[in-house]
Amino acid sequence: MRAYKKSLLTTKFLYVLVLLTVVAGFATVASRTILNDSSQQKLSKTIVVDKSGRYDFKTIQSAIDSIPENNNEWIRIRVKSGVYGEKVEIPSDKPFIVLEGEGMQATIIAWGDHDRLDKTPTFSCATDDFVARHLSFYNTYNHPLDSAENENPRKQAVAARIQGDRISFYDCGFYGLQDTLWDVSGLHYFKSCFIEGAVDFIFGSAQSIYENCAISVIAEGLSVMKKTDDEEFVAAGFITAQGRDSLESPSAFVFKGCQVFGTGKVYLGRAWRSHSTVLFYRSKLTDVVVPEGWNSWDYAGHEDKIMYAESGCYGLGSNMSQRVDWMKTLSQPMIDKMTSLTFIDKEGWIREQP
Repeated sequence: MRAYKKSLLTTKFLYVLVLLTVVAGFATVASRTILNDSSQQKLSKTIVVDKSGRYDFKTIQSAIDSIPENNNEWIRIRVKSGVYGEKVEIPSDKPFIVLEGEGMQATIIAWGDHDRLDKTPTFSCATDDFVARHLSFYNTYNHPLDSAENENPRKQAVAARIQGDRISFYDCGFYGLQDTLWDVSGLHYFKSCFIEGAVDFIFGSAQSIYENCAISVIAEGLSVMKKTDDEEFVAAGFITAQGRDSLESPSAFVFKGCQVFGTGKVYLGRAWRSHSTVLFYRSKLTDVVVPEGWNSWDYAGHEDKIMYAESGCYGLGSNMSQRVDWMKTLSQPMIDKMTSLTFIDKEGWIREQP
């Protein structure tokens, strides 16, 4: 049950494996270091954060605090390499920020709060119009940076909470164990990102596309108690806990061209709300995925409202012969609609970001 007591060596192996074979293939060298000319022209200014104090600010939060409220021009915060031991919060009145590091393993924001969900995030973004590139967010409570073994009991410990419209992440890492990435609400785009955890580690009610992302499962030996009268234990983790709560809501998670791998066993998702909606499309699913694929959790008997689907997936975990019988089969027009960027971007906001 203590899968999260893993060696740092094992974790580093996963990093190397994925970063060399997946993420490096999704991001170009040029995009790691500079913005193209068109993007540069969209920026009003760049401010630089460096722990040594040689540039504008020594902490990321102080750089954010320096930006005027209700700012209406794109400002880039360039963060030099290093581990920044701070909680970072972008409030709702500070839009049009580009937060850019020097690489997923080079620029790291790390903190270790736990228990009360809304107080745990290492990084919080509550504003609209935000871009992050080439950095990582850690909640170190169950995912330590520099310890060979984690002795802490498993708790809700969020690495990043994302709440707002027109938000995108490129080549970013999200590391935790339970509730790693809280994709709260809004229109979001994650591309070439690395997301690691074991239980509900991508959860929330946003309308999001995850494209070419690496989904790393660290659920070996894990069991989770299901909240039922007989206290059933589920000997697996859960990648998603999607929170769509009505037929009218546009909320959904779409995984497009992703890779799911790791240790232990995991469900692709469990129903966090009554109309939970998740699609895995043309993604590689390794044998960490349990044959049933999905779990209705507290909504057993009401699976007709849940929309879990897979299309064009491959790998040892993609065999659908033993999937739950209530998994949906989507029409091709519906698959095309959900996997197109227009599903989250009818107005072209992704193209307009720097």
